[in-house]
Amino acid sequence: MPLESDPRTKPPAEPALIRGLGLRDATALVIGTIIGTGVFLKMAPMAQAVGSPWLALLAWIAAGLLSLAGALSYAELGALMPSAGGEYVYLRAAYGDLVAFLFGWMRILIGASGSIAIFGVAFATFLSSVVPLDAVWARRTMSLFGQTTEWEFGMKQIVAIAAILLLSVLNCRRVTFAGKTQTLLTIAKVAAIGGIVAGVFFFSKGGDWSHLRTPAGTPAWSGLQAFGLAMLAALWAYDGWNNMPMVAGEVKDPQRNVPRALILGMFIVLLVYGLVNLAYCYALPIDEIQSSNSSLHRDALPVAAKAARTFLGDRGPQLISLAFLLSTIGVLHGSILTNARIPYALAKDGLFFRRFARLSDKTSVPVSAIALQAVWASVLAASGTFDQLTNYVVFAGWIFYAATTSAVFVLRKKMSAAPRPYRTPGYPFIPVVFILVAVALLVNTLITARLEALLGLALIALGLPVYVFFRLRGGPH
Repeated sequence: MPLESDPRTKPPAEPALIRGLGLRDATALVIGTIIGTGVFLKMAPMAQAVGSPWLALLAWIAAGLLSLAGALSYAELGALMPSAGGEYVYLRAAYGDLVAFLFGWMRILIGASGSIAIFGVAFATFLSSVVPLDAVWARRTMSLFGQTTEWEFGMKQIVAIAAILLLSVLNCRRVTFAGKTQTLLTIAKVAAIGGIVAGVFFFSKGGDWSHLRTPAGTPAWSGLQAFGLAMLAALWAYDGWNNMPMVAGEVKDPQRNVPRALILGMFIVLLVYGLVNLAYCYALPIDEIQSSNSSLHRDALPVAAKAARTFLGDRGPQLISLAFLLSTIGVLHGSILTNARIPYALAKDGLFFRRFARLSDKTSVPVSAIALQAVWASVLAASGTFDQLTNYVVFAGWIFYAATTSAVFVLRKKMSAAPRPYRTPGYPFIPVVFILVAVALLVNTLITARLEALLGLALIALGLPVYVFFRLRGGPH
């Protein structure tokens, strides 16, 4: 008669991801990882591209509907496969290890870490409007892929790195804590943007609906290329709608809550963006919008600060910096939380170093993956090259958006018997429209920014030998 095993000798159970994010937290993640710096900056280059307030607003609407179409398609995939990793999981199921790995490589190398670096520097830049951060200890001119940029290292870079590291440490706590933190930050940023909208419409001294008229001598239609450029600028502001499914493995009742959070979050963002950009156009004439700051490295005021000045006076730009700070810290926190699940998912499948698949015994989160992301994002923030690098992968990122959306069709055939608690409404029309518009934007980018597009593809191609290395090493398993 076999002896019963002593339960005291059994090895301790491996830590597993905790489903600690409810519908509210998941919705806050959708909103919080979309609304960042773009809502305060991108109206300027859009107005420059199309020359008309109405066309700029139309580009915002078109980009928002395109992002919503993508989110509706991702919602089906997230409910079908509610695992950590988001697009990586869907691409692997539809197209195999190589395509999925190249997506993960792009996100780890530049896509996620570069965005986190940008948000860290944006936080420091906006904070410098309130607290002096002018000290610069090193400065030089450097070249990257034939383009010249001014590099400097000083207090702003120190603050940016400190923000990245601090929020990464906070994300090493249980996911329930991260979810509550994200919810509070999202409520605060939406309230701050609501304050700008209310201030403009009720208290602006220069506000006038005549500002929405197309200036005399400006063509009623600026052409498809110009409208496409305006849409690309808006799409940067909408970017992040794909992030929440990366933590689907930690969402409660994911078959219901992942689709609901994506759809509800996107509708809230569409409403917020529509109101705030209409407020800009009401508060400012088109030439004031066009001359606004559209990046983090120029001295001109952002369009949001100019709009705030119409009802807050000279204190407006400084006070609006608080809204910038809230928004930026929220998107930085959400980006760290979601994107760290990609190296975790790759490592779990044997396509990355095994240690990044480990979860903390105390908090059940991928601490090693969070640490890797934090260190690399800090290096990019200090290097000063992240702006150029992220420009190169915007093109490649949209290739993966289109490929992931096409996975809806592929997986309906490959996994036809799998239960689908949510199905993309308007199928196949909505995913087809998303894919066709994405392809059109990619073609437009090849025509108008060929160097950036080709360099983005080159950065992705660098992942091929890395993939071969991990396959020879024994993965996937």
